[in-house]
Amino acid sequence: MRNDVRVSTDRPRESGAEEPDKSTGENTPSTDDRTSPAESTESDAAPAAAQPLRLRNLLVLAAVVLGLDLLTKTIVVSTMTPGKPIYLIGDWARLSLVRNPGAAFSMATGMTWLLTLIAAAVVIGVVRIGRTLRSLPWAIGLGLVLGGALGNLIDRLFRAPGPLQGHVVDFVAVGWWPVFNVADSAIVCGAILLVALTVFGYEPDGTRMHRQPAASNVEGEAA
Repeated sequence: MRNDVRVSTDRPRESGAEEPDKSTGENTPSTDDRTSPAESTESDAAPAAAQPLRLRNLLVLAAVVLGLDLLTKTIVVSTMTPGKPIYLIGDWARLSLVRNPGAAFSMATGMTWLLTLIAAAVVIGVVRIGRTLRSLPWAIGLGLVLGGALGNLIDRLFRAPGPLQGHVVDFVAVGWWPVFNVADSAIVCGAILLVALTVFGYEPDGTRMHRQPAASNVEGEAA
């Protein structure tokens, strides 16, 4: 009787061989979950790039402010006499025609030519910034400043006593506040809005700068 002897082809596992670690796949984060700083920067910049340019909004608002300023000044000059105010609410609110050689609210009255050059520089600067503007609040603030600066600049260029020396027409008097006009009001309101936007982190490109809390910085240093 012949005994069949079968030879196993399976080789015994060597004692020094290491088994593959199955747990590494569980702890290693997938490449899909990883986000590089460049990708996060691009994702943050995408919403700003998607917003439309706001130069048209800026110019339309500036044109409205300029038109109101010129219209009110023309009416006041043609219907009022200096020194004869029109009282609206007692002595507190009145219309009083004043020729102002200075800046807004009758400041710096002896520097008319310098104020004219400053106003021209402001107009040029606002237009240059507006070419890349994507924030609507910034467009509103700069539009108010541009319209007001143009209104007073036209007075300084074309009113008596001559170019660069023209006196600005002011006619609104409220309480103890110096006499002002529509252009002065637009400049002040626009400047206040721009300061508020800067303080709260709103950028001209439409993005907002977020500030990390101090607690997160402390944790990062401790780690």
